[in-house]
Amino acid sequence: MKHHWKTKGFSKPLTEEEIDNLVKEMHKRKTALFVELIEAGKLALRPGVHRFMKELMDAGIKIGVCTTSNEQAAKAITEGVLSDIKFDVVLAGDVVKNKKPDPEIYNLGLSTFGLKPDEAFVVEDSKNGLKAAKAAGMKVIVTTNGYTEKEDIEAGDVIVSCLGDPEGEKAKMRKGDIPNFDGIVHAKQLMELFG
Repeated sequence: MKHHWKTKGFSKPLTEEEIDNLVKEMHKRKTALFVELIEAGKLALRPGVHRFMKELMDAGIKIGVCTTSNEQAAKAITEGVLSDIKFDVVLAGDVVKNKKPDPEIYNLGLSTFGLKPDEAFVVEDSKNGLKAAKAAGMKVIVTTNGYTEKEDIEAGDVIVSCLGDPEGEKAKMRKGDIPNFDGIVHAKQLMELFG
């Protein structure tokens, strides 16, 4: 946003401090709207997310969230929509100095779990998230969406349209070789693929 105001301008010139304050207020409002939509049940999870997380949990796999969203937005998902999933750690953007594509949040996740990069994998949905996970040395499955499908995400190890639901939308594979892929990305398949 700051870049836009500096290059495209605004209705009147703004100081750096005014731009910073405006950006903070816009992020605060965006988060409030996001949380309202989640709490009202008007913003659904992407296809397969809940099922996939449950598969990980049932298999005894540690689950972490590393997001550049703030803690309030992260909690709306982890303690709201996914309240039946046990998250071992939730790291929101507020806990690191540098946002994605910097790998800081993934490096913090790895050290929190006591894992090496080759002992974990990441599910991401954006170019910046992919870059961050790759810079941390991790394997990445990228799920595309309307906002990110045209981004350069070819560095992903696996690229799919979504994680897929048995009774709903099936995933379309854009890149990768998931064993026995039938339109549903299963946790066990990725654990086998990524070792």
